[in-house]
Amino acid sequence: MGASSTQKNQAKPNVIIIMTDDHGSIDLNSYGARDLHTPNMDRLAKEGVRFTQFYAAAPICSPSRAALLTGKTNLRAGVPNNMPHPDNAAKTGQYGLPTEQVTMAEMLKGNEYRTALIGKWHLGERLQNLPNAQGFDYFFGHRNGFIDNYSHFYYGPGIHDLYRNAEEIYRPGEHFTDLMLKEVKSVIDNDAGSPFFIYWAFNSPHYPYQGAPRWLEHYKDLPTPRKEYAAFVSDTDEAIGKILDYLDEKGLTENTIIVFQSDNGHSKERMANWGGGNAGPYRGSKFSLFEGGIRLPAIIRYPKKIPAGEVREQLVMQMDWFPTIAELTGSKFKESIDGKSLMPLIKDANSKTLHDVVYWQIGNYRSEESQWVVRKGSWKLIGNVTEPLAKGESSAAELPKLFLVNLEEDVSEKRNVAAEHPERVEELLQLHQAWIKKVRAEMKKPD
Repeated sequence: MGASSTQKNQAKPNVIIIMTDDHGSIDLNSYGARDLHTPNMDRLAKEGVRFTQFYAAAPICSPSRAALLTGKTNLRAGVPNNMPHPDNAAKTGQYGLPTEQVTMAEMLKGNEYRTALIGKWHLGERLQNLPNAQGFDYFFGHRNGFIDNYSHFYYGPGIHDLYRNAEEIYRPGEHFTDLMLKEVKSVIDNDAGSPFFIYWAFNSPHYPYQGAPRWLEHYKDLPTPRKEYAAFVSDTDEAIGKILDYLDEKGLTENTIIVFQSDNGHSKERMANWGGGNAGPYRGSKFSLFEGGIRLPAIIRYPKKIPAGEVREQLVMQMDWFPTIAELTGSKFKESIDGKSLMPLIKDANSKTLHDVVYWQIGNYRSEESQWVVRKGSWKLIGNVTEPLAKGESSAAELPKLFLVNLEEDVSEKRNVAAEHPERVEELLQLHQAWIKKVRAEMKKPD
């Protein structure tokens, strides 16, 4: 590579996308938490733009990650549901993120970026579906949904799950967050005259809650499971801070884009001790398309081109990161995506939302078997409502097949107003049906 080309590459911004896992809607101080210690995540908010109406593409891991990497809704990305264990993949036909999908890593690699995934994959385990076949030059982490942070075993089938590229490696007793820190620093240090793209996919604060003992001591007065969850959140925050400091030391802060978000809402599963996270005013959690499952903390920092300490209240979607990163890095893509660059909105706080109507569906491509949502303006219609409950919680009433809410009037989604607004239900139902018909045709799903 010639000197002029090297200089050109070094002028391109580096990119780090940080994704936390099962992180509650308000569980940063900058989002309203009063019982947590999150100075480094909040530093990103102080030095960048924070979104208050940011939506993940799904309330579960795999579909959310597919949308992030492709800029498409999870259905258009070919990932309708969480990835099953490989032994069960044949039953569902869902083996991983389809190879024909173009990922953000592939887009940036085409612009001479070095690409690395550090952390959690959860988008397939066949060789053609693994990170190295999806645009990542380097992979360190686990392939499945979660691991014990010390033994690195995936609980479900009891398999060891720690890899460097395709090689299984063993680091028993070393906490996974500490291992990731070393790897992120190593990628930053591997200066080959090219900018880097790091997708840093935490497996925290996803269960098992395994924050450092000093953080458990710090939160000793909180009740279980908030105490254990909080310790893991602060453990994660501390790791992020170490990388922010490392970028400062290396003189890379000004020319590095950092995106931060959670993949979905907090968990109320048994293995999460039935809770720990906090959705604040929002109803729902992981697995649910109520706001608490999909309305999440999200921040972008890039000192060169993005203002500091500002807030945007407009509706934005997870798929918007793909074209935003493309614009900021001067990268090209040909695919038809659902995301829209956030730069107009970032530059002008008074801009309208980029999305007039937005859609969700998880489960499969059949609406009658899946949970789905269509939102137009402040009106939101949920189909086949799902609301996981923690142990001891009880639902106020049987969940309806259709749930209509005006979020400007009822952001907590306490009352279903479908019976009072049948014309609105019909309008949104038709929008959903037209959209899913188009998606099914595109993805070649038979009627």
